[in-house]
Amino acid sequence: MDQTLIEQLNQWHEEDEHQRIVESLLAIPEEEREYEVVSRLARAYNNLGLYEEALNQFEKISEAGQHDPLWHYRVGFALYHLKRYEDAAKAFSTSDKLEAGDQRTELWLKWSLQKAEKQQRQERRMATRREAAMESRGSGAEEVPFLNMLLVDFWDDSEYTRNSYLSEPPTDELITSIEEELGYKLPSSYILLMKQQNGGIPKNTCFLTEEPTSWAEDHIAITGILGIGREKSYSLCGDLGSRFMIEEWGYPDIGVVICDCPSAGHDVVMLDYRACGRDGEPEVIHIDQEDDYEITFLAENFEAFISGLVSEEEFDTSEEDKEADLYKVAHGKFSPLLGELCGQVTEVENIEQKIRSICTQIVEEKGHFSFHADELSYLMYDVQFWLYTKSYPDTSRERYLAIYEKMIAFGGEFGQGGYAPGWITEWLDRRMHEVRIVEEDGRLRFTDQFAVEVVKQLRET
Repeated sequence: MDQTLIEQLNQWHEEDEHQRIVESLLAIPEEEREYEVVSRLARAYNNLGLYEEALNQFEKISEAGQHDPLWHYRVGFALYHLKRYEDAAKAFSTSDKLEAGDQRTELWLKWSLQKAEKQQRQERRMATRREAAMESRGSGAEEVPFLNMLLVDFWDDSEYTRNSYLSEPPTDELITSIEEELGYKLPSSYILLMKQQNGGIPKNTCFLTEEPTSWAEDHIAITGILGIGREKSYSLCGDLGSRFMIEEWGYPDIGVVICDCPSAGHDVVMLDYRACGRDGEPEVIHIDQEDDYEITFLAENFEAFISGLVSEEEFDTSEEDKEADLYKVAHGKFSPLLGELCGQVTEVENIEQKIRSICTQIVEEKGHFSFHADELSYLMYDVQFWLYTKSYPDTSRERYLAIYEKMIAFGGEFGQGGYAPGWITEWLDRRMHEVRIVEEDGRLRFTDQFAVEVVKQLRET
């Protein structure tokens, strides 16, 4: 491969311009694409999330790749993201044997083995549930739910609950209508609970798990339980209900979203009908969007899930979390992008320390490292925008919203591990409404006056 092309491809790879890599390499006639060309093309497809296409390309050079640890590593990467964990583990294992000691390979191998084991457990449980569902059909009347549980003390009460969740008790006609719209028969235990109170926030909001999730090592948390209805945002057929989460957020169409979570959409609790069919008794599962919609089993049925909810006080690690986040913002290594942007600053001395100082104030006030709609968070949104557009003045709205997460949100050591995109778009829309950010020929920038204000705030920090 031509050295000039190699250098260009390397630059595009570092800049996450993977589509340009694909277009450049596809321009080479197929009969002239040597091993390195196809390998780089497949890697670019991997980085674009086009894993099936990546595997197709890897297959074309499979014979030559058998002794190349990088070929096996990249194949494993594609297989992992296609949830073919057992096959991914084999690929990473082969890569590790060909080139032992590579930490990335060892880490992906570990994750693949863990996921494969979890997947196998899920498949065994699903098979058992299907058999049980077949045997239970026509077996007689159902037991009355919650006989051993006092529901009068189950719910919390607040204005937010009443505005966002709580509806009038559902009629039989409404229940039938909602079931028809969703395409699933709702569990009798869920219907009974909703007739007692139709949606809301329970006093106990945590559920123990046997496996770690994006929320915690040993439990998940819910914000509220969706009621039966259409009027309230957080009801089954409301504007933020089950169909919205499946159609707009990409959650698998395997059942009904019944609980939202504190992550603002990045994980949910669902009724899972895969084993029982649309009219059967569903399991309750947790689905983690941040981990490629990873499914974690919670309970055999809705009643067991409700009975298993416990108080968040049992998992109160707020002081430890605060100390950990204070250490992170004081000592964590900046992401490559944030480090690069800070390196271009001449207007503010010790810019990295200024950023750490603001983030320390945020952790001290909130108890954790996250940005929302408060004054200090808006300052950090402003700082990140100023840093990025100063180095990349041709930035469009779409480009900035896509690149935002690479600075701090998913910034590694100095990072938050996630964010809700709505906070960023709300900040951007507000700044444009205030005419502090303007758009010219598709490019976003601060007004000169507001850029001066941001620099002044940084200097005074």
